[in-house]
Amino acid sequence: MEALVRDLVPQVLGVLVRRGGDFAAAEDAVQEALLEAVRRWPDDPPEDPKAWLVTVAWRKLLDAGRSETARRAREERVHDEPGPGPAEPHDDTLLVLFLCCHPSLTPASAVALTLRAVGGLTTRQIADAYLVPEATMAQRISRAKRTVAREGVGTPGDLGPVLKVLYLIFNEGYSGDVDLAAEAIRLTRGLAASTAEPEVAGLLALMLLHHARRAARWSADGSLVPLAEQDRSLWDTGTIAEGVGILQTALACDRLGEYQAQAAIAALHCDAASAEETDWPQVLEWYDELLTLTDSPVVALNRVVALAEVDGPLVGLRELASVPDTVPRHTAVEAWLHERAGDTATAADLYLRAAAAAGNIAERDHLTKTAARLRGSRP
Repeated sequence: MEALVRDLVPQVLGVLVRRGGDFAAAEDAVQEALLEAVRRWPDDPPEDPKAWLVTVAWRKLLDAGRSETARRAREERVHDEPGPGPAEPHDDTLLVLFLCCHPSLTPASAVALTLRAVGGLTTRQIADAYLVPEATMAQRISRAKRTVAREGVGTPGDLGPVLKVLYLIFNEGYSGDVDLAAEAIRLTRGLAASTAEPEVAGLLALMLLHHARRAARWSADGSLVPLAEQDRSLWDTGTIAEGVGILQTALACDRLGEYQAQAAIAALHCDAASAEETDWPQVLEWYDELLTLTDSPVVALNRVVALAEVDGPLVGLRELASVPDTVPRHTAVEAWLHERAGDTATAADLYLRAAAAAGNIAERDHLTKTAARLRGSRP
């Protein structure tokens, strides 16, 4: 029942919004309908769950502070009970995704609202995943709903903000009792089913290819394992094959975007039987494409690594000078390049500096251990 309900949440919310309901009030009405479903469905399951939820949620929306005149006008346009078959002929999930990723929202608010309104997660689950108090997350979601209601529905347009929010969710990984990476994949699958845009497929492929390596990313004691050192027998070959297939279909559309380029890079890593067998020249070519598409300093930094693999660490160090040193992991890449060039003393010092600036404990510990290893290997 839980999986069915979570799939239906954005569809039902979209129906209410499209009928003219205020977004914040509509979301509240859907949540109330879900509570009623939890109470009633185990003993009396409906033949058409979506129609049932739409009917109950719409009634609750009409009951929520509407004037009698407005209420009668709306009720005249809607039958009390749904007819045979689905309540609505199409899926409104895409509409709700656009609303949750409204440009007026901050990324943090858009993520929270998406997980609540589209993902069907509870406020507590979202709060636990982001390690904030439940009251704080509830306020964030409420403010986001008010913003969307104030700005209006409008017409769904650029998918870019939606894809960025989904990728932000994916990159949070696993936290609390919610697997946000898996949730992001589920939401992106749903989005891909409703649009033929190749960048949506590219993002789904990218997520799958990264997710396929998940089991090898951590050691038994919880330490971070870099890509080059991972046990590739632990990678999920079925998920890799699915991701590659989706990517190939997207690339065939000949409308290259940044997520497709990132997925192509991930596919090349997944295709290599070992780190030494990675096709670095082709990886570098894809980073060149990606840099053209995004002009991102983060991409430029990652390209330095690929360049060093192709042309050597000294060339990489020269190219690194053109990347702003404020880019995250800049110092870690500089340390790695010095290590590859044989300057272990400088590399160890830089690894320690990078560890001090690391964004999470696992990365900090890995960089610290690398520095200690280099210092211990000095003659």
